[in-house]
Parts: sequence; C-alpha cells; structure tokens
Amino acid sequence: MKSITLEAKTLDEAKTYAEEQLRIGRRYLSFDVEEKRGLFGFKKSVNVTATVDVDLVKLGKDTLETMFENMDVDASITVSEGEDKDIVYRIETDENPVLIGKNGKTLESIQFYIRNLLNIFTEERIIVLVDIGGYKAQRKKQLEILATKTAKEVARSKVPVKLDPMNAYERRIIHTKLAEWRDVNTRSEGEKQNRHLVIEPKKK
Repeated sequence: MKSITLEAKTLDEAKTYAEEQLRIGRRYLSFDVEEKRGLFGFKKSVNVTATVDVDLVKLGKDTLETMFENMDVDASITVSEGEDKDIVYRIETDENPVLIGKNGKTLESIQFYIRNLLNIFTEERIIVLVDIGGYKAQRKKQLEILATKTAKEVARSKVPVKLDPMNAYERRIIHTKLAEWRDVNTRSEGEKQNRHLVIEPKKK
C-alpha cells in the first residue's frame, strides 16, 4: 500500500498534507505520529507516517453495490481470487444484458472504473476483473476458439493475420492460449482503443 512520511507543525496539518500528496481521503489512511520537542520540552512539530489502510476487495464490492443501488438494480456479487492474484467480481442480476451492453462495452466501463479506483490505493498495479452473467467466461471460450482457428490458418498459409482491436484482458487470453505454439507468435500493435493482436508465423 502507499505511504508517506512528513513533518508538520500539527497533526491536522500533517493529515492534510498526506491527503494532498497521496490524493487519498484521510478516512482511508492510518497515521503513526511522533512528536518532536524543542527547548524546555515544548512540542516543536510532529513526524507523521501516513499509510493507506483499506480492504481493496471490500471497497470494490461496496462500490459495485452502491452503483447498482443507485441504478435501482438488484444484484448478487461474489468475489474470488483469479490467476496472478487478480480480484474477480462475479455479478448476477435480472438486468444482465443492460449492464453488459453492446459487445460488452458497458461491462468494460464498469470494470475500468473499479480497476482505476482500487489502483489509486496501491503502488503495485493490480488486475481487477468484473464479470456479469458469465459474459467474460463465455467470451474467453470464444477468444480461445478464435485463437486456435486463426493460428492454424497462419501456420498453414505463412501469412500474418491482424485481429480486431481488443482490450488488454482479451489480448492476454489469446497470448496465453498461443504461448506454447511452435508455429506462430503473437504480438500487440496500435495505440489505445486501436490496440490489436497480430498472429504471425514463427521464424525458424
């Protein structure tokens, strides 16, 4: 978690500085305070170490619950730890199609918001996945089938194939699926929304 050590005249001043430097509200911080005294023992200043003190998994779940309450949507949320210690939120509602959106765009926006929120609190980048109605699981199967089919065609024809733009999570699925193939390589190209994968024959 993020932390910062600073010196100030008062504890309240130190807390304000910590909030500004870390860009995190003090309710999410714990403070270790050491008073510094000057002549005749009068308090001169305080040394304060501010450390982020928050349960990221619970914060993400609470934020999702609040989001759905504000949308007047009843939702069941379960949390698990995925590969590489990903935080995975699985959601079931009667409004799955609306929350997923066309081509998963609404779902991606929800995931993007939760991921950015949680990454504010830590120096180590964490991966947050949000799945609604099993959409991500089904999408993973589709991408793995696409990867296998395309890789076989590239291996046969020796001609590279550029796939449609995908987000980082989807690109990783295909990278992982084809990582041990002997005949093809995968690489990412493009910027931001146009970032895509190229499956190409492996040079021998």
